[in-house]
Amino acid sequence: MEHFVGIDVAKDRLDVHIRPSGEAFTVARDSQGLAMLVKRLQALAPALVVMEATGGYEMVVASALGAAQLPLAVVNPRQICDFARATGKLAKTDRTDAAANAHFAEAVRPAARPIADAQAQALGELVARRRQVIEMIIAERHRRRMASQRRVIRAIERHLALLQAELSELEGDIDGAIRNSPACQADADLLASVPGSAKRHCAP
Repeated sequence: MEHFVGIDVAKDRLDVHIRPSGEAFTVARDSQGLAMLVKRLQALAPALVVMEATGGYEMVVASALGAAQLPLAVVNPRQICDFARATGKLAKTDRTDAAANAHFAEAVRPAARPIADAQAQALGELVARRRQVIEMIIAERHRRRMASQRRVIRAIERHLALLQAELSELEGDIDGAIRNSPACQADADLLASVPGSAKRHCAP
């Protein structure tokens, strides 16, 4: 049985729907959530994963899936809207949006554009480093809360500032790598122009 996955990407969460089983689950849009998502999808070995270009939030998700060599298609939200309208199932919530994406994947089967091995390896390293930096930030914030000596607090705050700057650079590198990958090249125009709320404009 072939499995098709739809992912709805929000600022802090990912809603996932699988067809034809109808299984649905949610993970946080953070390093742990992405690791859990990749693990579950690798075990499932889907024929295709579809998510929409939402104006930026999808980039880190796409990098994690691409680095894991999962078959991914990033599509124009208008395509999903038109498909949902044609099937009489307009997307209205995050969960139904994920279901619509999975239905679109199964019925339309847009071409998956895998990231080349070298690109996948580079993305994997960037994503792994991003996860490490986030873990260091969390640890330093905890130390900052526990510290009482001004000298120690200042040292921790300097380190946090450096880590935050590195995190910003890494996310910029990941964003650029994904935008230049085959998975997104075909939709470069929509990735540059679709606002974050584009899919919410799908009204009858």
